[in-house]
Amino acid sequence: MSDLLSRPEEGASFDLRAAIDLLKQYDDEYIETNEPVDPAAELSGVYRYVGAGGTVMRPTRTGPAMVFNKVKGYEDFRVLIGLLASRQRVARLLGVPKEKLAQLLRDSVHHAIAPVVIPRERAACQEVVHLASDEGFDIRTLLPAPTNTPEDAGPYFTLGMCYAADPETGEHDVTIHRLCVQGKDEISMYFVPGRHLDQFRIKAEQAGKALPITISIGVDPAIEIGACFEPPTTPLGFDELAIAGGLRRRAVELVQGVAVDARAIAHAEIVIEGELMPNYRVQEDQHTHSGKAMPEFPGYTGEAQAAVPVIKVKAVTHRKNPILQTCIGPSDEHTNLAGIPTEASILDMVERALPGLVKNVHCPSPGTGKYMAVLQINKRGPQDEGRQRQAALLAFSAFSELKHVFLVDEDVDVFDLSDVIWAMTTRYQADVDTITIPGVRCHPLDPSQDPAFSPSIRAHGITCKAIYDCTVPWNLKGNFQRSQFMEVDVNRFIPGFSQP
Repeated sequence: MSDLLSRPEEGASFDLRAAIDLLKQYDDEYIETNEPVDPAAELSGVYRYVGAGGTVMRPTRTGPAMVFNKVKGYEDFRVLIGLLASRQRVARLLGVPKEKLAQLLRDSVHHAIAPVVIPRERAACQEVVHLASDEGFDIRTLLPAPTNTPEDAGPYFTLGMCYAADPETGEHDVTIHRLCVQGKDEISMYFVPGRHLDQFRIKAEQAGKALPITISIGVDPAIEIGACFEPPTTPLGFDELAIAGGLRRRAVELVQGVAVDARAIAHAEIVIEGELMPNYRVQEDQHTHSGKAMPEFPGYTGEAQAAVPVIKVKAVTHRKNPILQTCIGPSDEHTNLAGIPTEASILDMVERALPGLVKNVHCPSPGTGKYMAVLQINKRGPQDEGRQRQAALLAFSAFSELKHVFLVDEDVDVFDLSDVIWAMTTRYQADVDTITIPGVRCHPLDPSQDPAFSPSIRAHGITCKAIYDCTVPWNLKGNFQRSQFMEVDVNRFIPGFSQP
């Protein structure tokens, strides 16, 4: 397995194109097509069958990343989708076994390397510059932002690395947000309450000022994964680009914008520069009035927001022959982006409090990467009985949007949901092994978290969290031994067979 990208040579730079070149070395990891595609729903409609996976409506599957070389109406652009829609592919891009991704990310947080600013002449993202003051400037015709479905509120940028600075402290933050194209130079930006960039925006707005911001699209996948860490692992003021630096053992390179006082990722394919305007809101679905925004990670289309902040675009810069990267909201790409950093955060917090108790963590795709975690518990003696539930409580503390925690023993594969369900079937009794925690704030995009669904819920976004303890009590361990088989060399019987 190659670890080329995670261990770059000194002075080397890695970007989206290097990631694609790496994937081309493997069978079934990358495909491209020259068949013209419409970015309005058709592109996502194709990839839904090719490799979306996740919580996408069936039929779907896990498949290769895909590049569309010809996008109708945008002859100079290609579109990439599904780069991170496979855990195996993420592991290859980061240079570790897929079972060790959480450990790699946890270590990168503790060995973070701050980003650096480079001169503009070295910034590939500024090879071509379009200023909003140019005659005919229109992001709707300049950039092929896709719509996921025919009922979307409009074209969306779904994998833009949004980067801005705290107007009071100068500290930076990078996150991914729902960005809807609203006009020739306007993009709406949806914030789930509590996001750090929204705190920066609020500070600027209270001072009556716009917040300069850049949106970098098509970057090193280490940046995309690192950007998805959340508090308490990355508190307000922690620049998640430093995690990508830790992953690559080399600082992420930034460049000063050409039209706004903000920094962008220097080797991005595309950068949108703009300002979040104070006291200016638009209806997210102002052009469709459908009440719907776009498909989100739980598998449902998110409700259009009545009033969302607006970025006034000042410039668009890009590389020659640029690649616009996108994802399908409920796909494995989204759940991997959310889930793998969550695994790292849980593992880190539990290890600090209860060393050696949790062997691994998995936030599987059916759990959306945010709502469900499976913890592999290593009970070492009677003193560990009960600590598995303490580990679950710590998991909720590590990631506030977590809804369900499953606890399994060390002989259960947390990455195999069939094995997890087997444990729940044979090592769990609902009346004694279900622990509920009602009335806790979670994530507003879960449609079941609403008073209309359950009278126990006081307000939308409140949920009943639950722990499912599927571990065997220590004093009964001897009664729950899995059947042991003879170790054999299968290659004697099937030459070339790859044993797990």
